[in-house]
Amino acid sequence: MRKSAAQLSTYLFRSKNPHLQSRNFSSLNKSRDELAIEQDAERKIGWLLKLMFAGTATFVGYQFFPYMGDNLVQQSVSLLQVKDPFFKRTGASRLARFAVNDEKRMKIVEMGGAQELVSMLKDAKDDDTRIAALKALAALSHSDEAVGALKDAGAISVIKSTPNSSEEEEIKNYKSSLIKRFQDLRYDC
Repeated sequence: MRKSAAQLSTYLFRSKNPHLQSRNFSSLNKSRDELAIEQDAERKIGWLLKLMFAGTATFVGYQFFPYMGDNLVQQSVSLLQVKDPFFKRTGASRLARFAVNDEKRMKIVEMGGAQELVSMLKDAKDDDTRIAALKALAALSHSDEAVGALKDAGAISVIKSTPNSSEEEEIKNYKSSLIKRFQDLRYDC
């Protein structure tokens, strides 16, 4: 690369003033000290460029792709309103992963996620969709306030009326854990 650059500069330089000699920029004529200094500088500049790239990528990612923000919760709740079961399962799965503490669970409830999950479970036609909805409801049920919101959304009757599956044991497990959680908080079951 350096040799090509030297040849190009020689060509361009001679075309302007043919009487001057060009200087050979090849590293073959440099002493060992100059090469060591050059390699050290290239290494330091390389790390600087890598850090600048990492910082820029982090900034861009933070600005344009907020993974755990309100935007994700709102998109996930919106996915629950779509007719396609795949998108509903995707939204429920995202909400289940997002519901890791009480603050985030209540954010989901405030954005209408509890009501949408109950509606999704009520209208579910297949076991995979039921499992996704029950899993998200179970993730929300770790917060006492969210359980109150689920009760207000009519979750108890919907969970009880959800049919068990002979093939999927998960449905029965999620249903029983949710009913037990409602009973622990003294809600009528």
